[in-house]
Amino acid sequence: MSTFAPAQPVTSRLTRTWSGRRRWPLVSAVGATVAAALVLLPLAFLVIQAQQSGWGEVERLLLRHTVVVLLWNTVRLTLACTVLCAVLGVGAAWCVERTALPLRRLWAVALVLPLGIPDFVVGFGWVSLEPGLHGYLAAVMIMTLSLYPLVYLPTRIALASVDAGLEEAARSLGLSSWQTFWRVTLRQVRPAVVGGCLLVTLGLLAEYGAFEIVQYQTFTVAIFTEFKLGFDAVGACALSLVLVLVSAAVLGGERALAGRGRAWRSGSGVRRIAPRVSLGGWAAPVLAGLTALSGLALGVPIGSLVYWMLRGSSSTLPSSSILAAVGHTAEFSAAAAAVSTALAVPVTALAMRHRNRVTLLIERLAYLPMALPGLVIALGLVSFSVRYALALYQSSLELIVAYSILFLPLAVVGVRSAMGQASPRLEEVGRSLGCRPAAVWRRVTLPLIAPGLGAAFALVFISSATELTATLLLRPTGVNTLATQFWSYTTDFSYGAAAPYAALMVAISAVPAYLLSRRMSTLARMRPET
Repeated sequence: MSTFAPAQPVTSRLTRTWSGRRRWPLVSAVGATVAAALVLLPLAFLVIQAQQSGWGEVERLLLRHTVVVLLWNTVRLTLACTVLCAVLGVGAAWCVERTALPLRRLWAVALVLPLGIPDFVVGFGWVSLEPGLHGYLAAVMIMTLSLYPLVYLPTRIALASVDAGLEEAARSLGLSSWQTFWRVTLRQVRPAVVGGCLLVTLGLLAEYGAFEIVQYQTFTVAIFTEFKLGFDAVGACALSLVLVLVSAAVLGGERALAGRGRAWRSGSGVRRIAPRVSLGGWAAPVLAGLTALSGLALGVPIGSLVYWMLRGSSSTLPSSSILAAVGHTAEFSAAAAAVSTALAVPVTALAMRHRNRVTLLIERLAYLPMALPGLVIALGLVSFSVRYALALYQSSLELIVAYSILFLPLAVVGVRSAMGQASPRLEEVGRSLGCRPAAVWRRVTLPLIAPGLGAAFALVFISSATELTATLLLRPTGVNTLATQFWSYTTDFSYGAAAPYAALMVAISAVPAYLLSRRMSTLARMRPET
């Protein structure tokens, strides 16, 4: 005779003992709720601001011919740059990882370093040397040279882990080298390539400075112009909602593509390492191509900065202390890094230690800013502050909150990787010894995840130090960061005065790029030579 136990009430399930890792600690729950609210706040007030004049006016704004032109400009630029980045990234990764490339370690570093140069600095470097460089082709070239490492890095990592046994089996079945690459190798690394292309696309949708420099109209340029120069907050918010929808469509398309064509090994055994292919007669063309790519992506921007710094720093704008700009940049970036890291901890802790639909939803919301341009976040915060918290408008706190929202995904990634290495069993042992949850956290968990917290802080700090679009809208009156002071001099064509600010931003943002390249070089040295 079977018996049926009564269903456990929801409240009972949520208040189960801590040792079962089911009860939500109060601090974690509050912190995760604050993080989710901050992420949703700008989007909610974008909608409120857009419909302030009525949905009929919003519909009229969205059905303008201008919107069609902006959508066409954005889509064709995104498609061209994404395809070019995929070709360059996959090709460069193959040459470095799979061929006996001369000076391979040097190329491995050089191909990553363009990530250390902000996109608008790359645009400045080209246009300051060639003032006639404008329009669609200029935008495609500059953004491709800036963003191709986003495909190169994950593809190289994926190629290093591909099982050569599958390729050898394909060759034994009569496939040529090219057919094997297309049907076997590329199929295995497709998720990495698609993920890199997603980052490229989101970066293109979010970019403002480089497009403004080359005078190419996209949604971000039009939104900034509508709000800052046309004083049309409703029109700017309406365009922002279109950009949000485009970003959401990109994310949906990436999930569909990444979910197709994956390959797994069906048998057991050690993964076979692919031998490096001799380039033979192709060595000279490949080296020439990589030299041209590195020269265009790295040599021209850095050479331009050196040229203008040696040329002089005269300016028609009022003088501004570079030390003051550095101080403001460090102050805002450090505060935002601290806030983002603090919010990422409860979000990650709930998602990993108390996994259910609600905590997973909160974690997904924390990744949402990755798909939102800084301009959209800034406009949402402006709408909120003007309507309900006027004292926050153009204050340091508002700018710090914007940075914290924008770069929360980076902090979550850093904290999650560290917390994944901290076994929950150690926490349970601490509780079994009579320690309170707070003491276990302080004495066990925190020391284990401290390196991840440091990495998350550094990532957010560096990203905030080079952020331009949200800073232009939200910075306090009379206060300049490195990015905004550089932009002020650039728009006045004072290239010599702008160069030192750009050089400092490059020096700051080059740190993670260099560390990434060193990490990849270490992995390459660990790869057995054949």
